Amino acid sequence: MSVFKNPFFIVCCILFWVNQYLEKVQGIFIPYVHAYLDDLLAMPVVLGLTLQAFRWFHSLKAKFVFTKTQIAVAVLYFSLIFEVILPMRSEVYTRDWWDVLMYAIGAVGFYFWINRGNKEIKDPIH
Repeated sequence: MSVFKNPFFIVCCILFWVNQYLEKVQGIFIPYVHAYLDDLLAMPVVLGLTLQAFRWFHSLKAKFVFTKTQIAVAVLYFSLIFEVILPMRSEVYTRDWWDVLMYAIGAVGFYFWINRGNKEIKDPIH
């Protein structure tokens, strides 16, 4: 299945868009939603888009999936950039360790509900 047709990916993208619309256009900020929803959705959206791009170019196509290590590296990368480096360099960013937990939860959701290879394709090697 294409990542773009995955219901979990679609819901994550819609929630992200609605939250951004409410905050940026309408000026509506729901306390915990404002603080953590984007962080929770970051891994499913970013890794989902990246997975689809890899599937377009990788020889495994729809069977390609990210390993647990690759997903963990993505969480570590986001955590370092957005929770360590940017808060040290700019007053705009705030270090919040709960965000790291949200990245991790989102990554688990990505792993179980988006990061699935197409089971219908037969592996010619096996």
